[in-house]
Amino acid sequence: MDWIETLINGALLGALYGLLGLGLALVFGVMRVVNLAHGEFIVLAAFGGTTLASLAPSVNPLLWILPVALLAFGVGYLLQATLVNRTVRSGDPLIPLLLTFGVGVVLRNLMVEVFGTDPRALDGGAFTQAGIEFLGLRVGVFPITVLFLAAAMFGGLQWLLAHTEWGRIVRATSDNARIVRLMGVRPDRVYNTVMGLALAFAAVAGMLLALRSSFNPYSGVERLLVAFEVVILGGLGSFWGAFAGGIMLGIAQLLGQKFDSNAAALYAHLLFFVILVIRPTGLAGRAS
Repeated sequence: MDWIETLINGALLGALYGLLGLGLALVFGVMRVVNLAHGEFIVLAAFGGTTLASLAPSVNPLLWILPVALLAFGVGYLLQATLVNRTVRSGDPLIPLLLTFGVGVVLRNLMVEVFGTDPRALDGGAFTQAGIEFLGLRVGVFPITVLFLAAAMFGGLQWLLAHTEWGRIVRATSDNARIVRLMGVRPDRVYNTVMGLALAFAAVAGMLLALRSSFNPYSGVERLLVAFEVVILGGLGSFWGAFAGGIMLGIAQLLGQKFDSNAAALYAHLLFFVILVIRPTGLAGRAS
């Protein structure tokens, strides 16, 4: 039963990992841009949550998730409109890569200057500590909530892209930005909204992660690494593949923790490496 409980908790952790990569997968899938500042935006959202929680300690931190996500959407929209769009037009994928790398370095140092380097965390109260017993297994209520929230966000995004006019515009822009201009669509505005959504997803993931573990301004690199592994494991352009990839990483990490508590994350990275060697296109990627 102990092993079954570990598998379940690993899958629940993996749902959060999948959410870490959702925004990264969206930006790459639409714009072919690798956002190297993705991890810093996740951590920045977590700091935003702790700041709001300190200003209103009587309010449950879970209630700050939506305001932080909306603020992140605005930041992403402005970032894309003012900086990233200029590099996307060049057609050289290296230029936006270098730009987002620079943005990440600036954000990291700003967070050190403003918030310091001491680890922080969000206290979700009794909700994050509560658990339920089922057939001799104990599972946390908060991780189950994260699983359903992540599934809803993945499913919601997939539905938007597949069944709405906005989704059709996004897919058409991703396929050929020059052609959609002939139809009166402005690709820059589409990219602005996509980046806003991506950072909103990153903000939700950052808030949830802050409720689960501590963080500091240098935690963005670790978050970015997990997000990259999730996206590549799932297969570039596959959202549900990324969700499955995150669950696999979470299970590998907790199983590894049972073998060696000092190297739990190593087993997740090893799983990523092995799958990448066996199937370079990822779980849901198309073989060339």
